[in-house]
Amino acid sequence: MHTVIVYESMYGNTREIAEAVAEGVHRADPGAAVDCLPVAEADADLTRSADLLVVGGPTHMHGMSSGLSRRMAAMAEAHEEGREEAAAEAREAAEGPGLRAWFHDLPQTGAGIHAAAFDTRVDMPRAGGAANGIAHRLSHRHFDLVAEPEGFIVERNDGPLRDGEIDRARAWGAKLV
Repeated sequence: MHTVIVYESMYGNTREIAEAVAEGVHRADPGAAVDCLPVAEADADLTRSADLLVVGGPTHMHGMSSGLSRRMAAMAEAHEEGREEAAAEAREAAEGPGLRAWFHDLPQTGAGIHAAAFDTRVDMPRAGGAANGIAHRLSHRHFDLVAEPEGFIVERNDGPLRDGEIDRARAWGAKLV
């Protein structure tokens, strides 16, 4: 089995969840080939080679990030004192492609490929989540969703992840195979 995990991450939280999902997949199927990579490195050929495609991103303004929301997040981070490393990571992510652009370029060739969607989000009423939009785009491209969209909680917009979320992501990843 070949699993491809594609993620967008501004502060490293979504990357940590993606890596934990990859660990869970590998624990459930030690023989599986697992590629876990940022959206900027994910191409259509790799996606088509997958038996399972897992896609995740941060929640911005109740849904998937946009170029504007990524730039706004990077600017906000740049103004926080003592957060130079996080600000640099956010600026780099804001300049690269996001999931919306990646989906725009992804051919509608998902037939026969299993898929799942996740996001990172704050735990607030009506905060929304990106996972539903990701799942919708996967389904629209004929991928076979094997799980409900899943949200993983961050304490603040820039993290850290809530205690236990890494373990929960590993368990979720294991259930996908």
